[in-house]
Amino acid sequence: MEMNQKISAILNSKGRKVWSIRPEACVYEALEEMSDREIGALLVISDGDLVGLLSERDYARKVILMGRSSKDTFVSEIMTAPVLTVGPDDTIDDCMRLMTGHRIRHLPVVESGRITGVISLGDLVNWVIREQAETIDHLHTYIAGSYPG
Repeated sequence: MEMNQKISAILNSKGRKVWSIRPEACVYEALEEMSDREIGALLVISDGDLVGLLSERDYARKVILMGRSSKDTFVSEIMTAPVLTVGPDDTIDDCMRLMTGHRIRHLPVVESGRITGVISLGDLVNWVIREQAETIDHLHTYIAGSYPG
């Protein structure tokens, strides 16, 4: 299994669609967007610049547990900022270390100052599982003697 494979491979496989929200939007609007898209986080974009990230965790910790109203709270008040980012040439291993070390679940992928995708912890786990299954399949084929070699 190759943990040194580049993140661009995952983006090429899963797609590069990025969902975002404005910092002046209310948190309720952001929650609706996350629900509609079945995602756990939104990038916060202002004038084309990445200024934060809003996750379900931000909502739970900074709105619900603080007794605030999602309709009266702005995204900018609870978003995580600054946002850690990676580049398309960073490896799966790099991203897993970064996510584990910082206890985060989403990483925007930025190339030449432009957002080119988002990698989630789930994306990384799914990729690793697929790679392991492929490795196991190759080993079974090799052991059975039908490996093309």
